Amino acid sequence: MLTFPRFTTLLMLWLLLATASANVLAQADVQRSEVNPLRLSYTTGNVSFWRNGAEDWVDARLNTPIISGDALYTSPDSVLELQGEGRMFIRADDKTEVSVVNQTPDFLQIKVASGRVSLDIRTLPVAGYNIEIATPHAVFTIDRIGYYRVDVNGNVHFITRRGGAATMTQAKGQALVILPSEEIVVSEDGRAETYVAPEPNAWDRWNDERSNDLADAYSERYITPGIAGARDLDYYGNWRTTDEYGPIWVPDAMPGNWAPYSTGRWVWDPYYQWTWIDDAPWGWVPFHYGRWVHYAGYWAWTPGPVVSVRPLYAPALVAFFGVSFGSPGFGWVALGWGEPCVPWWGYRGFVGKPWWGNWGGPRLVNHKHVDPRRAININSIQYSNSRVKDAVIATSAENFGRRRIQESAQRLPGQTKEMKPMQGVLPMKPQAANLVADAPRAARPPEQIMSRPVVVNKRPQEARLPWQPEARSAANDEPRYVQPPKSGVTELRRPEQGTQLGPERARPPLPTRYEDWRQQSAPAAAPAKAREPGGSANKPGSGNRNNSGAGTIAEPGNGNAAKPDTGSAVEPRSSSSSNSNRFESREITEPYRWREPATRQQPMPQGDPGMRQPSRGGRDSDTPAPAQIRIAPQERMPQVPAEMPQRQQRQHRSALSQHSR
Repeated sequence: MLTFPRFTTLLMLWLLLATASANVLAQADVQRSEVNPLRLSYTTGNVSFWRNGAEDWVDARLNTPIISGDALYTSPDSVLELQGEGRMFIRADDKTEVSVVNQTPDFLQIKVASGRVSLDIRTLPVAGYNIEIATPHAVFTIDRIGYYRVDVNGNVHFITRRGGAATMTQAKGQALVILPSEEIVVSEDGRAETYVAPEPNAWDRWNDERSNDLADAYSERYITPGIAGARDLDYYGNWRTTDEYGPIWVPDAMPGNWAPYSTGRWVWDPYYQWTWIDDAPWGWVPFHYGRWVHYAGYWAWTPGPVVSVRPLYAPALVAFFGVSFGSPGFGWVALGWGEPCVPWWGYRGFVGKPWWGNWGGPRLVNHKHVDPRRAININSIQYSNSRVKDAVIATSAENFGRRRIQESAQRLPGQTKEMKPMQGVLPMKPQAANLVADAPRAARPPEQIMSRPVVVNKRPQEARLPWQPEARSAANDEPRYVQPPKSGVTELRRPEQGTQLGPERARPPLPTRYEDWRQQSAPAAAPAKAREPGGSANKPGSGNRNNSGAGTIAEPGNGNAAKPDTGSAVEPRSSSSSNSNRFESREITEPYRWREPATRQQPMPQGDPGMRQPSRGGRDSDTPAPAQIRIAPQERMPQVPAEMPQRQQRQHRSALSQHSR
């Protein structure tokens, strides 16, 4: 029988355990509500970036996390790429303004006010994920994988490919389901026409080729699935396996005094607060996931054991210290194997508490395993990397978040008693200049583009900035965002087959067969000719490869001779401009759009884009199969068996000589 004191003790213990579990679950729930931001992964030409609260547009930097309220603009002959969680790629052509309006764990809303944007969605981050594309005349909702392209140039053209489907909603509330391989054209006066999707143009093919290459990352076997930027680890470093840490990744050709978080800058992110942007082209995955270790005299990134849960992004994985240069300053060091991060971002109850996120390895403090449910004294943590030479980087408060670290930082000998780890929010109030650090100013989009209203299903909620008294009210966004009415939504009538405007797509050829591909995969070398009786052999290359008959080798990449040319960079235009009741044109004139791949990326195949290529792994080889040389029977010289005895060989030659006479 329980006595009253014993009952009271058990009740108190139960309450303590319940409280601790609730705190842990609350922290987990907070992190589950966070998002993995888009990564600016590729630019060519002049690409401008604007963040809500900044003074002006600036040059866009690689590895910038793109969050709600951020906008990008591509000048003429410029292209950009955003990588999302999972295998999701968003690319913008030149003279395009694209911005992120909203982003939640299961929702992404982007705005396209002008230009061309393609979404190549190979996988969705989670089940039920939705993407909304807001344009001046309609909003398009996507909830499945596929390839999508939107062109905004007077009319709005929206195209689906590879099984993609979407729902269009106009400003008046009318809705239409867009089927796979279909195009819909929405005019300025609200009319909508559907067509068969045209043949892929050069821009579509470049998107497809680049996505194929980026999605084929062998580094994904070592890291948590869904992290963007895995392919960069293939290009710029090597994987090794160790007994202590398991797989580790070592970057190529780093300077002797290099340390993690020493080449880049700190910026203020309204969502994640102080965020690290690294200068390295591979500087995304190793600075927002995993840990760094100093192993055998070099720095290596450790992802830890692969986990099957959704990856959790961190603005940086460092420990901050308070330092002094005669004036207050900040120091930081990369977190080591199994060490916790003390968040300076997030909500109350999460900031300042040790956090491992979805780290799948051991959870260590001072090289000892700890229970994350128990209280941990942050000031007692001795970070392992702080004992490595040149690993602790520090700068003054005046330069923090304003300049590149290489130009303003110092290296400290290591963590000392005077360097106290910071608990949570950094004691520095950000300013507008911290949003873009020292980025130079760049071209602004035309004013008529920035002020152009778009149709949205969900209004944006701009984040409050510390130096602004209050967030901008939604009423101020009324001219820029038009929300369709919730009532009175009707289904638009789809045109009858054969009555819609503009030409339909030409009938495609049958898919390439494997045996045809094998015949076409021979190298484009000149045919070799057999030695004629009594004469000398011709030199290689003297034959005409286009000649038919014996000795001809098929040139690779030619494809089926009956296959129509689908690689034209100019899409056909409708001839219906003479009718006032018809759109002036269904297709958009397409100048050349074949862009070069990123630095150190594998070149794109120059043959037929529709022809399948073998993979680089397994039994396939990069070296094509040697071509077979066809020799006419009458030109074939009699051969003497090698195993024939010498006496029989002499008799055989004598018989041949008499026969030739």
